[in-house]
Parts: sequence; C-alpha cells; structure tokens
Amino acid sequence: MYTFSSKLKTFSFILMIVGVLGIGYSFFTAPKDINDVEAILASQHGHHGDAHAEGAEHHDAKDAHVNTAHSEDAHAAAGHDAHDAHGAEAHEAHDEHTHHLEHVLHQLQNKPWAGVYVAALFFMLISLGALAFYAIQNAASAGWSPVLFRVMEGISAYLIPGAVIVFLLLVLGVMGSHHLFIWMDKDVVAHDHLIQGKSGYLNGTFFLIRAALFMGGWIFYRQYARKVSLAQDEASDNLNFKKSFKAAASFLVFFIVSESIMSWDWIMSVDPHWFSTLFGWYVFASFVVSAVTVIAMVTLYLKSQGYLEYVNTSHIHDLAKFMFGFSVFWTYLWFSQFMLIWYADIPEEITYFVTRIEHYNLPFFGMVVMNFVLPVLILVNTDFKRLTWIVVLAGTIILCGHYIDFFNMIMPATVGDQWFIGAGEIGSILFFMGLFIFVVFSAISKAPLLAKRNPLIEESKHFHY
Repeated sequence: MYTFSSKLKTFSFILMIVGVLGIGYSFFTAPKDINDVEAILASQHGHHGDAHAEGAEHHDAKDAHVNTAHSEDAHAAAGHDAHDAHGAEAHEAHDEHTHHLEHVLHQLQNKPWAGVYVAALFFMLISLGALAFYAIQNAASAGWSPVLFRVMEGISAYLIPGAVIVFLLLVLGVMGSHHLFIWMDKDVVAHDHLIQGKSGYLNGTFFLIRAALFMGGWIFYRQYARKVSLAQDEASDNLNFKKSFKAAASFLVFFIVSESIMSWDWIMSVDPHWFSTLFGWYVFASFVVSAVTVIAMVTLYLKSQGYLEYVNTSHIHDLAKFMFGFSVFWTYLWFSQFMLIWYADIPEEITYFVTRIEHYNLPFFGMVVMNFVLPVLILVNTDFKRLTWIVVLAGTIILCGHYIDFFNMIMPATVGDQWFIGAGEIGSILFFMGLFIFVVFSAISKAPLLAKRNPLIEESKHFHY
C-alpha cells in the first residue's frame, strides 16, 4: 500500500498557501472605481498601448473634450449657438469615455473571478476525465489497464471537492457576486432580445438544477465504482466485477449527455450569442487528454517511488498512445470548428474567433502548437512512448496547453482585452494543483495499489506490447 509521504504533503500545502496569497492579491488589487481604472490604463498605455486598441477612439474623444474646453474663449465670439454645439459635443465625448471606463472596470473586476474559475474547472474536469476513462476500461473489459485502476480511482477522488468548489462558484454567479455569465445580469437581458429568447433555458434556477444533477450523478458513480472495486478484492466470486461492468456502461450514457450540456452551460454560455454544435466534443477531447496525461504522470511518479511493481513500459506506452491519439482528436475538432465557421463567415459565428485572434493571438495559436504540434513530434516515435522523461515532457506541455485552451474559452468573454496571466491566474493554478495533489494521493494511500481479485488482473500484470 502506498504511503503518502510527508514531503509531498508539505509540498501540496505550500502550493495551496502560495496560491491563496496570489488569489487574495488579485482580488485586493482589483480596481474599485473608474478612477482606479483610469490610473491603470494610463500606466499601461506607455508599455503596451496596443493591448488597448479597442479603447483608442474613446481616448481620442477625451482629447477632443479637453481641446474643446481649452478653446472655449475662441469660440465664445462665434455666438451662443456655436458654444452650445461644442458643449454638447464635449458632453457626449465625456459620456463615451465614462462608459468605456465603466466597461473596463467591469472586465478588471471579473478578472480575479475568471482566474479562479478557469483553474477550478480545469482541475475538476481532469478528475471527471479520469473517471470517464476508468468507466471506458470497465465497460470494454480491457485487459491491459486493471493494474492502473487504483491510480484512476485516486485521481477521480478529486471530483468531490472539485465539483463542490465549481458549484459554489456557479451559485455565487447566480447570486450576483461575480459577473462571468452576462446572461445572469437582468439589466443586460432587458435590452438583449437574443438572450431573452434563451431565458427558458438560461435562467439561474434551471442552471443550478442541471449543475446539481450532473455533479451528483458523476459523484454517485465514482463512489459506487470505488466501493465495488474494493469489495471485489475481498470477494470469492465475480459479482462485484459484473456490477462494475453494468455501472460503467450506464454511467457512460449519462456522462456523454451530461458532459455536452455541462460544456454548454459552464463554458459556452459565457458567450451567450455564440454556439457551436461541436463544442461538447471539443471540451471532452480537451479534458480527457489532460486526464490521461495525469494518469500517466501519477503512475510514473508512483513507479519512481518503488510502487506499482506490475506496471511496465508497455502500460506506459499505451497511456502515451492515448495521449498522442487524443491530441490528434482534439486538433481535428479544433480545426473542424475553426475552419467551418471561418469559411462560412457568418457574423454571429465569426465574432468568436475574431475576438480571440485580435486580442488573444499568442495564446490562441500558441495552444495549437502546445496541444498538437509538440505532442505529435515528441510522441510519434514508438520507442519514445516508453521513456519516462519523454512522457513527462510531453505531459507537461499538454497540461499547460490545455489550461491555456480553457483560458481561451473563458477569458475573452469575461475580461475582454484586459487579460494577462498574473498573480491571480498563477495563484489559482497553484492552489488547485496543491489541493489536487493532496486529495489524489490521500485517496491512493487508503487502499492497496493492486486490484488483486479483478478477473483480468493477471492479463494486465503480464501485458506486453
């Protein structure tokens, strides 16, 4: 049985503490009013004014207002009509500038929440992906993977605290504590007929009911699957194994429906005017390849500590094959979604990608390199899939790339062009990584690492590719 080392436990606590400090700093330094925003924009303008190109016309309007005020004496001689005209122009320019500052204030106040939400969702979906992969192995009666089952069960343990945190963030959104979902803002909905047309589905009560139903179903299967897996260790027959098979097949039906709707609710609805029929599959590919990557990396860590004696290079090779295959699958979906929308050039659809290419050019195309080009080049060789350092290198790139993928999905609609990866984003990653490590390795340490009475365990022990 694995012993959760004090060093790893301490490391996870340090990550969480540093993460909390980073998150706290991002909330503390968020602007409180438009005066703070004006100071922030003024300090940023000299360093990277291009990032604020969207607001350039508003700054020009402000300059026009100042010039108008300075030349007031010159226009006085032209009569009261000219003076009133210039005064109206100045007032209009001032209102535009104020409106722009309020818009940027809204984006910058969203930023700490968005950083927490992206990281919370990313790590929770990794655990869900591990659970789905585990269910697939059980439903397929796969012979190669049973020696890895306890690793998958351990990773899926994070689904419970991870889902609770994400659910709380959704509740806070419905309560108005943050404004990541614009359709939750009654003032916006009152002036937007498109969102009004979706209000039968996009409303706070139904939104939270769906979330509770999905999370409850996932957690119920995880707990049940873990229970019968441990019971099979002590059983004298294969009844629990048969229960695992039936439960896995039923769960996968529920999962594929709930995962699609979840991706519409929690990710796609931050852009309520936009939709893609491929989006559910796209999100699925992103978090499942991340989950398989984490399974491989946790397995390699345990192996390096002298555990998992029956795991050999063939098992690692197969995990690396899934990392390779799902990376290609994700790229196929990314390109299909991007190419079809771009080629059709329908304004309601193309705006999604225009925003990301204009304001998120580096992370948008950078993630394609990180999620496709590099993993394929690194893992295309069969021999490379058996080398620990190669798999860890590819895995690190994949996890970073898919975090940026989720970043690209959430940030443009919530913070606009006011994005950067700062203390809040890094702190959120560190906090949830620390919590993830603590929960996963605590769960792994609570049961034997070998599912010894699984009927396929001997085949898995002697698996060679």
